[in-house]
Amino acid sequence: MDTKLTLRLNDNVIERAKIYARSHKISLSKMIESYLHSITTQNEDEKKKVSITPLVESLSGVIDLPADFDYKKEYRSYLDEKYK
Repeated sequence: MDTKLTLRLNDNVIERAKIYARSHKISLSKMIESYLHSITTQNEDEKKKVSITPLVESLSGVIDLPADFDYKKEYRSYLDEKYK
């Protein structure tokens, strides 16, 4: 359902936005809706991110592994040894 919204903006901003919308073949309303959607979704995504503790951050990049290192194979070997 679409609802009408009234905004008060600087005249220059409105004119530049109209030119931008026209050049991208999109309505000004759709452009603003898309922008608001993207920033509100972005905030939801940021809330879902797991924060990295300072300890983990300090350990980042400490180990230099070869490009062909197979994590799954190594982990499987570790588990095989552990549960013999």
